[in-house]
Amino acid sequence: MNNKYNLTTGSVSKCLLQFAMPYLLACFLQTFYGIADLFVVGLYHGASTTAAVSVGSQVIHMLTVIVAGFAMGTTVRLGRAVGAQEPHEASRTVGTATLMFLALAALLTMILVSLTSGIVDVMMTPVEARQETISYLRICFLGVPFIVAYNVLSSIFRGAGDSRGPLGFVGIACAINVALDFLLVGGFHLGAVGAALATVIGQAVSSAVAIVMLLKRDMGFVVAKSDFRWDRGVAREMLWVGGPIALQDGLIQVSFIVITIIANSRGLILATGVGIVEKIIGFLFLVPSAFLSAISAITAQNVGAGKPERANRTLWIGMAITVSYGFIVALFNQFSPGTLVGLFTREQGVYLAGCEYMRSYVWDVMFASIHFCFSGYFCGRQKSLVSFVHNIISIILIRIPGAYLASVWFPHTLYPMGWAAPIGSILSAIICAGVYWYGILRPNLSAMKTERKTDE
Repeated sequence: MNNKYNLTTGSVSKCLLQFAMPYLLACFLQTFYGIADLFVVGLYHGASTTAAVSVGSQVIHMLTVIVAGFAMGTTVRLGRAVGAQEPHEASRTVGTATLMFLALAALLTMILVSLTSGIVDVMMTPVEARQETISYLRICFLGVPFIVAYNVLSSIFRGAGDSRGPLGFVGIACAINVALDFLLVGGFHLGAVGAALATVIGQAVSSAVAIVMLLKRDMGFVVAKSDFRWDRGVAREMLWVGGPIALQDGLIQVSFIVITIIANSRGLILATGVGIVEKIIGFLFLVPSAFLSAISAITAQNVGAGKPERANRTLWIGMAITVSYGFIVALFNQFSPGTLVGLFTREQGVYLAGCEYMRSYVWDVMFASIHFCFSGYFCGRQKSLVSFVHNIISIILIRIPGAYLASVWFPHTLYPMGWAAPIGSILSAIICAGVYWYGILRPNLSAMKTERKTDE
């Protein structure tokens, strides 16, 4: 099996950076969809339309990360097959994944379109923004098949070791999205509807380009018509990895949405400030998210190739890079939070509320980097249930109750509420470190000692 995207040889640092950087740029461009929507809407419309796009795009982001979580199962299984030099297993993975995600796309579209109004009500969307939020979400929900297609195709590329392919087609989608934002929102004044149309059209083009690239690109294995059949064993393996990741990411987004609901109940100004900061934090999280996926793919290939030590080095190098990045970002925003918040609003009240929230919430970028890297490593070793468990504990014990209590005890400021997420991430990091030591590192050290005594 000749795969030019092999992740099991060469310098670990170089391999990690070469894989992570294209993925980071692709994530940047994908996140740029929502930021561009928010920026252009804020440029031409008022707080109600901005709130509609903010709330609506948060729901779409939640959906996207859940789908991407499921797709991670494809990346890991394909990566292990590639690392183990098993082209037939790689082909079976692609065929089963295609059928599974086609069914998922159809099911999600039908359910979400029918529940749009209820979702907007659950979000406690401000009355002034309700109708525009409904319009935004309905259009985006009709584009769910394109969201699913993009993520499963990207997972196939990354599982084979290629993170550059997804960068190409998401770049095209981003360019279309931004151009249509200015045309539909600024030129035709379609507001939230224009922003939604721009996003869906961009995703449709992105999916089409991805399919063409997959058919033409040499991935080191060939997918035949006979591979497009339901293989229960393959599907079970992918769901065993992707299911917990999807649940984990979904519940994290639920915690963000609960925080948004809490903020929405405090009025339009605070709700808009929280929505803007959530968008900024999502952007800042691109670096640890990129390294999570890079560590996962590299770990999967190296475990498949019988090189666990190389996977361990990948984990620690990735963590050193992302934690350093998080500290620099958090420190900068202690002194100048308005640099980013001011890009998305001209209203003084929203600006001040956003700066308060940003100063505390931004520390989550540093602390979450620790458990993000661990999660990528655990996922690559097919132990994604660990990530699910530590996130559930963090959400239930700290993130949601912490945000709620802060809003009750400090009703006139968002600063205390912003600390709920970083403190939750500290707990997650502690749990991950414990599992790594007692569940992986310590047993390996004991096994090595036993082997040495046997040799002697």
